[in-house]
Amino acid sequence: MDNLSQPLTADELLASWVREHSAAVRGYALALVRRPDVADDVLQEVFRRAWQVRDSFRQQGQDRAFLIRIADHLVCDRARKLGWELNLDESGWQGHEPADEADPVSIAEWREAEQDLAVALEQLSAGQRRVLLMRYFGGLEFAEIAEQMSCPLNTALSHCRRGLQALRRLLVHHQP
Repeated sequence: MDNLSQPLTADELLASWVREHSAAVRGYALALVRRPDVADDVLQEVFRRAWQVRDSFRQQGQDRAFLIRIADHLVCDRARKLGWELNLDESGWQGHEPADEADPVSIAEWREAEQDLAVALEQLSAGQRRVLLMRYFGGLEFAEIAEQMSCPLNTALSHCRRGLQALRRLLVHHQP
């Protein structure tokens, strides 16, 4: 939607954001808050706020980054207000289970892998976890992640590299 010859109306812009980015934004929020109901609330608030600032949004091909940034701020603000820590537990991974027709062994293996990943992600630093979630749940580029975290690009890259290395160590160490 970024290279259309005619500019979108505000309604069309919001509809395209919802259609194209709601799954990624909800997935990012869910990965942080671990509660589907809260992730849904965050998603709704993201689009409400995006609607409020629609006239000042500059069309630069970074719609998803814009929406993920709003989600990130909302989740961080919510965490500060409620005094809870952003963490990962196995309940938040339920939306990523194999299809119902999968065999019981595959389902059991998938759930065990989900739990292992959730435990490993919880052991990362907050910066590493946020970068990995923005990159792999939000699909953001590293420049967008660095901008959202207000850190240099190399810091975002370093958080990702160290986070992936730590995940690899933790997950390999945990295998039977």
